[in-house]
Amino acid sequence: MTHTTLPEGTDVCWSFAGQRVLVTGAGRGIGRGAALALARAGASVTAVARSEGDLEALADEARSVAGAIVTEPADVRDAAALERIIASTEPDLLVTAAGINRPGPITELPPEDVRDVLEINVHGTLNACRAFGRSAIDAGRPGAVVTVSSQMGAVGYAGRVAYCASKHAVNGLTKALAIEWARYGIRVNAVAPTFVRTPLSDPMFADPEFEQEVLARIPLGRVGEVSDVTGSICFLLSAEAALITGHILAVDGGWTAQ
Repeated sequence: MTHTTLPEGTDVCWSFAGQRVLVTGAGRGIGRGAALALARAGASVTAVARSEGDLEALADEARSVAGAIVTEPADVRDAAALERIIASTEPDLLVTAAGINRPGPITELPPEDVRDVLEINVHGTLNACRAFGRSAIDAGRPGAVVTVSSQMGAVGYAGRVAYCASKHAVNGLTKALAIEWARYGIRVNAVAPTFVRTPLSDPMFADPEFEQEVLARIPLGRVGEVSDVTGSICFLLSAEAALITGHILAVDGGWTAQ
């Protein structure tokens, strides 16, 4: 476990001072952005990812912002590891950003690719939520969860059958947990972004035809940036969203409004 204390950073929209947050999938993309945004907002962040190298890079970058980050290498498919990490850190807030995509026609996609998508995106999300819920409920501690879903949790898309199935499942478990945990003061919501520019998606956008197809489907005329999503995550975790639970917040430039 690596602990990094961060010097004072820039102004932020919300304050999470004094709150503990656990972020899965924090090594890259949206998870990494969420960990940094929450640290910048004053939270004590536990960042979980499979790659120790990614976590080390996150810790290095985090030194330029405010807050504190603890890095914990773990695979979200390992329920026992998540139970251990959450039991030791007792987070008030949870962001489940760990996820993968293995695109391709479902008739040609290897079974192990389908399995990996469902295990990481669905089981991994549920493992983190269950461990968080057990800790919070046992301690009588209210809290908030934001799962990272996708616009593909509301629509279909050719070549992404396994991914669409996984994100429809994430939406369902988000709504069910919101109902189940409301009596404990635990809110559960999701963000559902469109395509977001990250190191993982950059190779896709290197294909001009693919980029034009995507842009044609987004009324606002641009793909997402990580900051578009992290701002929504911070809002849903904040006190300003105190009456919001069971909601799937589309951050998709209007894709699913059509």
